[in-house]
Amino acid sequence: MSMRLQVVMDEREVGECRRLAERDGLTLSEWVRQKLRRARRDAASGGFDRKLAAIRAAARHDFPTADIDRMLREIESGYRS
Repeated sequence: MSMRLQVVMDEREVGECRRLAERDGLTLSEWVRQKLRRARRDAASGGFDRKLAAIRAAARHDFPTADIDRMLREIESGYRS
């Protein structure tokens, strides 16, 4: 079931949104729906800034590593012991 949502904005804001919608070839209503959907997705996934911060934090770590074949042999030997 669809519901109507009323958002109060000043004329300047509405005009800016209308221009952006036209640029994308969308009605203002569809443009707003898409922006709200994207905002919900970003909020649910933590958003871009949070993901970028996690990647940067992970990149600061310096863990020992080895050749992939050696690592796989060591893993296999652990299963056998």
